[in-house]
Amino acid sequence: MSLSANTNRRVVHRTRGQRHGPVTRLMSPSDLGEVLRPFVFLDLIETAGGSTGGFGLHPHSGIATLTWIMEGNVSYEDSTGETGKIPTGGLEWMQAGGGVWHGGGLGDSARVRGFQLWLALPPSLELGPARSLYLKPDQIERDGPVAVLLGRWGSAVSAIAAPSPIDYLSVSLAAGERWTYQPPDQHTVAWTAISRGSLRLPAALQAGELAIFDESNAPIDFHAETDVELVVGSAVKHPHDLVLGRYSVHTSAEALREGEARIRQIGSRLRATAP
Repeated sequence: MSLSANTNRRVVHRTRGQRHGPVTRLMSPSDLGEVLRPFVFLDLIETAGGSTGGFGLHPHSGIATLTWIMEGNVSYEDSTGETGKIPTGGLEWMQAGGGVWHGGGLGDSARVRGFQLWLALPPSLELGPARSLYLKPDQIERDGPVAVLLGRWGSAVSAIAAPSPIDYLSVSLAAGERWTYQPPDQHTVAWTAISRGSLRLPAALQAGELAIFDESNAPIDFHAETDVELVVGSAVKHPHDLVLGRYSVHTSAEALREGEARIRQIGSRLRATAP
């Protein structure tokens, strides 16, 4: 961790997104995802009361998803045969590639809080085999206040092989604490989202907000006004246009057609084998 008295990175956009039940959609491929690619989608999940609702099986292609649970637990299943529960401090990495179906529930805890992120995949991976990885809390490396979900920070390195140069970090700061993030060389895309508490950048940001920084490699200084939990992402900008389907993001119309054909085939197999 490093300390700084100055904020050297401007906030150029901020949003509270749109809330639908337990989910706040902060970023979609058709809006801010175009600006922040390879980060193309971000949901903040917040619910209370032991809800048993969730998200039924649905398809993806051309992307990877990372579901990070900061409080409570969620269940998961996917068409690769994986099933289980993500606890507090655990994550699910699903690299959809050429096609996968997955879903899950909001678990059995009194409260659930976390983020689901989508990443656009490069051409070499967007039609590749689907793979999933589930990390328990003790499998996620930390350095000071930072849990490394993708990439690295200090001595901590993610167990996930990122599809392109990306850092995705979860940071917990006590009231009054400062932390400065210096992105790696050539990471010009950067953003942060707050799940709990408030901070200054120096502009005040509250829980439920997403802030986008200007495209540069300058450091970002975070000053916690209260105890705060946030995620921060930075990356080398995805150089390809986003070609969008309902559940898919690809780099070309041809790749989208192939990905959507494959997820239809998987869906047919799932329906044929359903009890």
